[in-house]
Amino acid sequence: MKNIFAFCNQKGGVGKTTSVVNISAVLAQECQRVLVIDMDAQANATSGFGEEKPGIEFTTYQLLVENDQPQKVIKKTAIQNLDLIPSNTDLSGVELDLISRQRREYILKEKVSLISADYDYIFIDCPPSLGLTTINALCASDYLIIPMQCEYYALEGLSHLLGTFQLVQKNLNPSLEIGGVILTMADFRTNLTQQVIEEVKNFFKNKVFDTVIPRSVRLSEAPSFGKPAVIYDPLAKGSKCYQAIARDFMKRFGSKMELKEPKTPACDQEKSRQKEEIKI
Repeated sequence: MKNIFAFCNQKGGVGKTTSVVNISAVLAQECQRVLVIDMDAQANATSGFGEEKPGIEFTTYQLLVENDQPQKVIKKTAIQNLDLIPSNTDLSGVELDLISRQRREYILKEKVSLISADYDYIFIDCPPSLGLTTINALCASDYLIIPMQCEYYALEGLSHLLGTFQLVQKNLNPSLEIGGVILTMADFRTNLTQQVIEEVKNFFKNKVFDTVIPRSVRLSEAPSFGKPAVIYDPLAKGSKCYQAIARDFMKRFGSKMELKEPKTPACDQEKSRQKEEIKI
């Protein structure tokens, strides 16, 4: 079952965590069982779901370094069907802790393999670097998802990411594929945005998601309320775009998954309740 996705870009501030948080939230609302693994010491995905970082006892650090079992570090979020393995600043020194370990590139893979059958989708939010933490995420994943800002500097850094992808695919994880490219922070008033979109689509072809995420105030302010934007303001333009990408996600990857059990009437009732809350 291929259901593990590493959201990766070594350039920071490209909408990587925003994409993880919002797409996972929409999938959970669609009654998909989702796990988000926060592999970034900044822990933005953790706070994006309303978790208080300083008070978290069990995180990805315990999972990777102290050899805790995944079930011990998984937290339920306020969103039904969505679980989280949180992070905090403890993770900032994890590469030094792992450097002397045997098979250090496969530590996350071995842990995730114990729980992958419990979820329809597992999203790994990678740090803005191409170090050992990111290598662990790529070795554990079936697909690489590339969130990419619509500006020139994003194109410049892409070659480094693709080089790392090719090295991992050749030497560590032969089954790793590029699952898709999400274009983010688009300013359609500029010619540069259109040029970047065209260049990326020419290079990646059908790997690029059709929906382009615009710059959005709602997407920026939602994390301060501890909610994904698709829940904070589901009618905002950015939220609607992420809802469209999540639907595309299910079309691209959902049919390849063997669901553990059929969706239940209770799930349909929960979707109806959420729609009523949106109206209120």
